[in-house]
Amino acid sequence: MTAPTDIKPATIPPAPSRPKRRWGLQFLSLLVLAVLGAAGWAWITLTWNYSEGDRAGVLQKFSRKGWLCKTWEGELAQYVVPGLSPQIWSFTVRDPAVAAQLADHLGEKLQLHYAEHRGVPSNCFGETGYFVDRLVKSEDVK
Repeated sequence: MTAPTDIKPATIPPAPSRPKRRWGLQFLSLLVLAVLGAAGWAWITLTWNYSEGDRAGVLQKFSRKGWLCKTWEGELAQYVVPGLSPQIWSFTVRDPAVAAQLADHLGEKLQLHYAEHRGVPSNCFGETGYFVDRLVKSEDVK
């Protein structure tokens, strides 16, 4: 007996190749999404007010503070009853023109209009959530 010549030896199929993972592209996409999310959150919290109103008192402290992000920070002493210690209200000013006006009226009784922004993601925008946007001079405050 002779062996048939048309039989071929068994061949092993090649192993399926793994898809190439693009870790760098995935990481970059995740980083871009995180930055866009943080920027969007900052924009939302700085655009929409939680509350707004007026406060009156004596401007007792006003300074530009911060290591890297310089902001204008102030304190307003609110005297509820004469003779008692005042309630101190801390605030932030973002507008340089308003900051210049406030610096000229240190120690005077003022009425300040503010907007409260909650959830601001960094203190680079201000150390407080209260942002003063305009003032009424002491002659106009009763």
